[in-house]
Amino acid sequence: MTPLAAELAALIRQDGPIGIDRYMALCLGHPVHGYYRTRDPLGARGDFTTAPEISQMVGELIGAWAAYVHGLMGRPDPLVLVELGPGRGTLMADALRALRAAAPGFRVAPHLVETSPVLRAVQERTLAGTGATWHDGVETLPDGQAIVLANEFFDCLPVLQFVRGPAGWHARQVGLDAQGALAFGLAPEPTPGIDAEGPEGSVLSVPSAGLALIRALAQRFRRASGALLILDYGHARPGFGDTLQAIAGHRFADPLAAPGEADLTHHVDFAALAEAASGAGARVGGPVDQGDFLLNLGLRQRAERLRSSATAAQSTEIDAAVARLTETGRTGMGSLFKVLVVSGPDLGPLPGFPDS
Repeated sequence: MTPLAAELAALIRQDGPIGIDRYMALCLGHPVHGYYRTRDPLGARGDFTTAPEISQMVGELIGAWAAYVHGLMGRPDPLVLVELGPGRGTLMADALRALRAAAPGFRVAPHLVETSPVLRAVQERTLAGTGATWHDGVETLPDGQAIVLANEFFDCLPVLQFVRGPAGWHARQVGLDAQGALAFGLAPEPTPGIDAEGPEGSVLSVPSAGLALIRALAQRFRRASGALLILDYGHARPGFGDTLQAIAGHRFADPLAAPGEADLTHHVDFAALAEAASGAGARVGGPVDQGDFLLNLGLRQRAERLRSSATAAQSTEIDAAVARLTETGRTGMGSLFKVLVVSGPDLGPLPGFPDS
């Protein structure tokens, strides 16, 4: 039993079962035993790898995209460039390099929202000399126009889950079994006010934290021009199913087996995020497949330029990165990952989103 599992068991014995949202929040953000509080989870020695860690091309293309959006915003100086959950700072570093090359002569103010002290230390080394500022949450970000990047961030925000029973939707919870181990269960009474239709046994996930965040940013962009770019894995259409999962050592794991020692995520409900942003008055583009988005921004052309001065071994790595980033199929990054943009109604269509 992990230290956090013992603490959770004691909490449940005292107060009763907890919701999936609280379980996720404690597993990932507990001040002492939380997963992101205690480690750098990225890379071969960690638990997972993100697209910016696969190739510099991802951050460079997003930086060029940001330069274009900056022009549509009227070129505010400085440009407030925000990243939510910036990992090792790789995407921000690559984006800054490309952004400054594409639109030289103006200042960029990088702002990073990060709660992990371990990752923040890595980011400080990666972004030394850039003038970056760190925040514990979006509440302390500067007012005004901004471009916000969120790569594999929304999948880690806590969700509520409900299971359809004969009389309605029951909140899914984490409690204790007869042996005192963590176990999934249901609230005895259905939760009122849920009007979704689904067969008995269906699992409904409500991205409560993600919806609150995207509404807040959408309202911000109505007041001051800006855009939020989300890259994450999930589904473009609403549906039922349990997508809560744990990742450890680049493999799927039992979400209850080792709380605090595995990453907990869920498939992002892009349809729900898009509806919430649109309802708050923002313009929405996508979601589109990540592979299509990167190709539309010029991934193959950027790869060709990099190959022109690369060694044979480097060229092989570049080709492998392009293939991995654009691979389609049920588990391919190119189609499993989606990209959504939320922007102020004044900006008009944005690159990479034919329907924006």
